Amino acid sequence: MPVHHAAPGTPGARDLADRTAEPDRAMHPQPRPGAPGAHKVVVLVLDGIYPFELGIPHHVLGSAGGRYEVVTAGVDGKPVRTVSDLTVTPRHGPEVLAEADTVIIPGYAITGSAAATHSKALDALSSVRPGTRLVSICSGAFLLAGTGLLDGRRATTHWALSDRFRELFPRVELDAGVLFVDHGDVLTSAGAASGFDVCLHLLRQDHGTEVANQVARFCVMPPYRDGGQAQYIERPLPPTGATGTGPTRDWALQRLELPLSLGELAAHAAMSTRTFARRFKEETGLSPGRWLTSQRLRRARHLLESSDLPVERVAHEVGFATATSLRRHLAAEAGVAPSAYRRTFRAPDPAAGDAGSIPT
Repeated sequence: MPVHHAAPGTPGARDLADRTAEPDRAMHPQPRPGAPGAHKVVVLVLDGIYPFELGIPHHVLGSAGGRYEVVTAGVDGKPVRTVSDLTVTPRHGPEVLAEADTVIIPGYAITGSAAATHSKALDALSSVRPGTRLVSICSGAFLLAGTGLLDGRRATTHWALSDRFRELFPRVELDAGVLFVDHGDVLTSAGAASGFDVCLHLLRQDHGTEVANQVARFCVMPPYRDGGQAQYIERPLPPTGATGTGPTRDWALQRLELPLSLGELAAHAAMSTRTFARRFKEETGLSPGRWLTSQRLRRARHLLESSDLPVERVAHEVGFATATSLRRHLAAEAGVAPSAYRRTFRAPDPAAGDAGSIPT
């Protein structure tokens, strides 16, 4: 904070405060409150919560130009202890859950009996309206699993908690190797920073790539990490001094329209195809072919949302041999054809007037 040397109440003190406060607000813009009719997101605050994960929905969704109203709710109206040396007091009680369009459950400490979920929180979630979207970050998946909503479904949580999760919830198909899993009505994400990924994914689903990219830039983070990307599970590192595949991935991103083969990628990295494929999987969690397809689809979605190019031209621009190939891959990923995808994201947006409020 700047130090003002003018005495309080003097004419110069007010002027100096005004001049110095303005840059501070510009450097640290605050999330906008939700506009009338905004999508209401309730963040459920549990005992033992991680403050970092508690703040993610407010920072990401709250920075989307008033498109979301993000509020916190406790389960009993009392201050909540965090894993840090502080407590937080949610502004709302569990009654606000009945008004939510999306409920987000950040991670909380899983120790001893606490791993089995919070009975008060389960009671609070029973008031959520049918059709409300439920999202967990990290160990928040334990509470979601406690509701039974994940039974028979694929889900994820922090990889270090996977054994405990499987012990408590054997009916859930746990995939501890991905960043997030989206079932539409229920989403689960992995540890800590994957909360940014799943919140940006919600933005892309609700408002398209352009809005998500603007918010990602504001948050100074990558705009897109595929949900199927591997978690950073502890594993042996490549030998010290070995050449990574990062430069080749950057090179490939500049040439997605070309039919890049595994041999060409390996040659650029100065590796054998076998070594390159192994190293690539270690670094990204994906095979080179699957990674290329995901990057082409990402670029195709951007073009479908932001341009009027024909589908055939979009397919050519991103490296699919035919429009049919693009349609097949997009249908497998998003469940819709390119034309339907474009109609969804090019539809009139009632919040479009707020788009300029997002830092760009």
